Amino acid sequence: MPFANFKVPAGTLDEKQKELIVTRTTELYAEIYGERARANTMVLVEEVTDGGWGIGGGVLTLAMLRQPQPPQH
Repeated sequence: MPFANFKVPAGTLDEKQKELIVTRTTELYAEIYGERARANTMVLVEEVTDGGWGIGGGVLTLAMLRQPQPPQH
């Protein structure tokens, strides 16, 4: 059974966006494995509480994610 687990910051996606993740991921698995995979594809969208994850040893918060990013050269 194909399985995908998306972990996202809590409150950053609405129900329609979560549905889109599930739909597109299922489509991708069906494209790769064939239609037989569609009925058995499981997609889990988990919301992680604010401050419950980090990158490079630092904890990230929703406020930090919403700050404008400096231009990259």
